[in-house]
Amino acid sequence: MRSSNPVFSRRGFSRDNGYAGFNTAPQAGGAAVGTQGSPYAQPQAGNPYAQNPYAQNPYAQQDLQHGAPPQAPATAGRMTMDDVVLRTGTTLGVLIVTAALAWALLPVDDANINRSYGIGIGAALIGMVLALVQSFKRKAAPALILSYAAFEGVFLGVLSSIVDNRIADGAAMQAVLGTMAVFGGVLVAYKAGWIRVNRRFVGFVMAAALGFIGLMVINMLFAVFGGGDGLGFRSGPLGILFGVVGILLGACFLALDFKQVEDGIAYGAPRDEAWLAAFGLTLTLVWIYMEFLRIIAILNSSD
Repeated sequence: MRSSNPVFSRRGFSRDNGYAGFNTAPQAGGAAVGTQGSPYAQPQAGNPYAQNPYAQNPYAQQDLQHGAPPQAPATAGRMTMDDVVLRTGTTLGVLIVTAALAWALLPVDDANINRSYGIGIGAALIGMVLALVQSFKRKAAPALILSYAAFEGVFLGVLSSIVDNRIADGAAMQAVLGTMAVFGGVLVAYKAGWIRVNRRFVGFVMAAALGFIGLMVINMLFAVFGGGDGLGFRSGPLGILFGVVGILLGACFLALDFKQVEDGIAYGAPRDEAWLAAFGLTLTLVWIYMEFLRIIAILNSSD
């Protein structure tokens, strides 16, 4: 099974013949288990990234004995953590700038809210299309990723302004702080080894995510054809409960993203793959932010 994040389901972020073979190590005297399906590990026919990290890294076997993925040798053109951080910062920076511009330039008073909301929804639809196109592309397209971030920023700026100005003052900042707290907490827990991303973890997250998305789609259909809040999964007490579940799922997605980035670096992914890492992390952070914003809006609407 590939990563739950559609960005990382492309080649280069999976091992063990398409299943994320986390924490696998090679057998003594044999080929590395879990590396034969990785285009960053063993030289294979048709593999454009064929580099053998074991041949140049005398410490790779020692790393594997301690349960860590082998560290790819420093090679020009290979993805590094600095690349991931830089591109993630760039993508989030574009999103934040366009969100701030939308907040400032698209008023949400009674006279303009319909126009601003319409622009926000249009930007969301364009961003969704761009995200889907990038998810199915074989290679990262930086212009496409940055365009997605720009349109998604417009949508988030309008939505945040509506919630902040008409429902709950300070909601946007609270949602940002909540998202940062989740990101920092998951990162610390992952680096400390408190979260073990293995096959069971991936299976559980995938099943939970499919069930969650399925319920949200059903709720939306009832809302569209039946009116009101549908089945009530996104409003009232049930809305708060499902918002918390959504945040927990987002935290699990972050752990999966961290693992995929770690594996991509360890197996010598090409530098362009850092854009895919940035794209995937941005998708997850947007998910978490929107769930926080929804919970805050529900809590203040019930006052």
